[in-house]
Amino acid sequence: MKKSFGAKTMIYPAPVWCIGTYDNEEKPNIMTIAWGGICCSNPPCVTISIRKSRYTYKNIMENNAYTVNVPSEKYVKEADYFGIVSGSDVNKLEKTGLTPVKSELVHAPYVREFPMNLECKVVHFYDLGAHTHFVGEIMDVKVDDNLLDADGKPDIEMIRPLIYSPEANVYSGVGTIIGKAFSVGKMF
Repeated sequence: MKKSFGAKTMIYPAPVWCIGTYDNEEKPNIMTIAWGGICCSNPPCVTISIRKSRYTYKNIMENNAYTVNVPSEKYVKEADYFGIVSGSDVNKLEKTGLTPVKSELVHAPYVREFPMNLECKVVHFYDLGAHTHFVGEIMDVKVDDNLLDADGKPDIEMIRPLIYSPEANVYSGVGTIIGKAFSVGKMF
């Protein structure tokens, strides 16, 4: 038997992504979200959903760009802080000592210390109710060189991204690899 929880924003895992934007005075801002995911492979696109009341919403609407910054486990405090306070009140990057870097392909900053950064230009946005759903075409993905495997691909166990459990309000790490995709299921 299964327990019904009704219509809720509950799914495991949810990402912990820090969204980078500039305001109209070119001040870098970072906001943590959990509502997001890949939505298209060609062109490569990622979605994020943000409330209209958020400072980041205004920045994205003005610049049609954002970065998706993937914090590692060692930055859990900073990622949490980025979701607690508003960039309209405090410079979050300055407060945490993290470094904003101007993206090469879009008008948005990324976080130097975070192991993975995506530069995205807005190609669509949709009002869904409480949130606006932004579709960003991924213009570039940057990953720290020392976090690549022997084949030169990002290694999730070295990146150590955070995941979020919405109902429990806790952050977790990624577990060990348990199988090779598009391979372990071939036995059927």
